[in-house]
Amino acid sequence: MIRFAPLHVPRERRMQTFAVLLWILLLPLCLGVFLYCLWHASMWPLVTAYLTYLYFDVAPDHGGRKIDWMRRLVVWRWFADYFPMRLHREVILDPKRNYIFGYHPHGIISMGAFANFATEANSISELLPGIDCRLMTLASNFNIPFYRDFLLSLNITSVSRKSIQRILDKGPGHSCMIVIGGAAESLNAHPGTNDLTLKKRLGFIKLAIRNGADLVPVFSFGENDIYDQVNNEQGTMVRTFQTRFQSIFGFTTPLFHGRGIFNYTMGVLPHRRPINTVIGRPIRVEQCDDPSMEQVLALQQQYIDGLQAVYNKYKDVYAKDRIRDLRIIE
Repeated sequence: MIRFAPLHVPRERRMQTFAVLLWILLLPLCLGVFLYCLWHASMWPLVTAYLTYLYFDVAPDHGGRKIDWMRRLVVWRWFADYFPMRLHREVILDPKRNYIFGYHPHGIISMGAFANFATEANSISELLPGIDCRLMTLASNFNIPFYRDFLLSLNITSVSRKSIQRILDKGPGHSCMIVIGGAAESLNAHPGTNDLTLKKRLGFIKLAIRNGADLVPVFSFGENDIYDQVNNEQGTMVRTFQTRFQSIFGFTTPLFHGRGIFNYTMGVLPHRRPINTVIGRPIRVEQCDDPSMEQVLALQQQYIDGLQAVYNKYKDVYAKDRIRDLRIIE
């Protein structure tokens, strides 16, 4: 049965809904504008110039192109207040160190990672003074005209190994935020659960050791709760199709729904459920140019223990309605 939203809601809530809807529709809107330009011959000189610029632009692999006022737009505060979304820090981080932050869980769209680390909605620059933390995303996102420039303005960069290395080479304080579980983990994003894809994720561990960058586990309580996903347990036809699709195209297709603009039952908007993101304690990493597998696995276990510690400390505060506790399933 469809539950309709009331006709009269406070203006503040309308602004919050607008902010989230804008973010969700941004990619198709950018594609629409680009196709419109292609349709009109009078725009072709501009399109040609823009595509030439894209071909030579190296910003996605060189640390982005941050525009501070874009990160501070009031629309991002509305975005965070929609859920609401809050950011917490366990300790003050030393700005003389480099860090690789690991964000968990991925969720369907990683709303918490975007709002907390790509914008100033929750004042990340004040919470982590002296640290320039760049959120990383798939390199393919920077192939989408106009959308890619928007991402760059928010200090979002490519998650390629080359990009991460260049950021860490910039000196103290320059750091990366990686959503570790990736597309595979989004298939496990069900409300009340936190099933992580982490066991085989060793690339960020190796990069941390080779650069002497400290690892920081970040856990986002509620990230998996904002969308409902169809049953796709291992062995089902749905999961088989999703896994096969991911192996071919490199991204996945979670079948999910949230709420609509005028109803609480079905739509592309996320549910208004709180997200609390906790930045854990850093794990000190000693630099080594050629780490052994034993070193890598030992540091990975330290990281997992640190992540588990964050979860266990706050689960009864921010995950009271959980179905089961944190699991690392693959």
